Amino acid sequence: MEAAPRKIIHIDMDAFYAAVEQRDHPEYRYKPIIVGGKPDSRGVVATCSYEARQFGVHSAMPSAHAYRLCPQAIFVKPRFDVYREASETIRSIFARYCERFEPLSLDEAYLDVSDSELYQGSATLLAKHIKQEIRRQTQLVASAGISYNKFLAKIASDLGKPDGLYLITPEQGPAFVENLAIGKFHGIGRATEQKMYDLGIVTGKDLKQLPLAELQRHFGKAGQHYYNIARGIDPRQVNANRARKSVGIETTFDHDIADQTTILRYLQDLLEKALVRLAEKQMTAYTLTVKIKYQNFVQITRGRTLAEPISDSPTTRLLLTDLLKNTGIGTTKVRLLGVTLSGLENGDSRLRQYRQMDLFDLG
Repeated sequence: MEAAPRKIIHIDMDAFYAAVEQRDHPEYRYKPIIVGGKPDSRGVVATCSYEARQFGVHSAMPSAHAYRLCPQAIFVKPRFDVYREASETIRSIFARYCERFEPLSLDEAYLDVSDSELYQGSATLLAKHIKQEIRRQTQLVASAGISYNKFLAKIASDLGKPDGLYLITPEQGPAFVENLAIGKFHGIGRATEQKMYDLGIVTGKDLKQLPLAELQRHFGKAGQHYYNIARGIDPRQVNANRARKSVGIETTFDHDIADQTTILRYLQDLLEKALVRLAEKQMTAYTLTVKIKYQNFVQITRGRTLAEPISDSPTTRLLLTDLLKNTGIGTTKVRLLGVTLSGLENGDSRLRQYRQMDLFDLG
């Protein structure tokens, strides 16, 4: 007998940090709110309200650029203790309705409700009730995606935001993926998206046409994953004990760059963005690794493990400079840069608070 399809819910809070600020400050409601660094600093946007998004502002954008796009925005410094408190309330709601849930950050999680008998076993009704309970207890709005695997549940939660509730059934899954633009595939970044465009892959249907061997030739180990998701297949389990090993972020340039000062500035920006993600996960990192891919596609990495947690400090910026030594920077053009933080531990609250203040340059 064929196993019954799984029932996976992906809950994603809508503009979480900004929504908390609008909840707690009625004067902020219906106004463009940007949570993160001050506009005259080198900080970044942690998140922003939907009113600010209408101007093109988005998470991880430099605050100065966000100000240029939306000078009338209200810039608010993050209150991570308040966000964590709201997140803990939301997770307590998950725990009442589901034994297996996997938090990804403060504002999103996967729930496996395959064996739940609540609401006659309807994952959609359960997700709707969880959304209502989150709003009742926190006055915050969540979107929910429901499907038979993690990939499609994540995609579904983005549809109809804010306050979305979207179901993709096993019968709908394959056709849904075929019609999905490759840029909408969760887990496919801009660099991979461009590589797929170069191969003539624009939609899921195009991706499905490529044999497994060809995908593995172009994308290595990820080729198997792309082969599966093109067919609406994602066997990954919801892991309640999921342990993150690293936090990384990278960027591919439209035009190759060679100037060492420019490269260092990009690495510092990537570090800031990685530290934002680390702060959301309430963790500290002790190892910093930089990744450099040159114009000729030769790739190198350089890393260092420190005795103290990594922060966006003058010491770390000097470390970035030191890691660039003897790498060919300044003589060979660079097409991609990346920063990875690893050696993760749960962060001490006082250290975390200091790093967040340093990161966002709050003054």
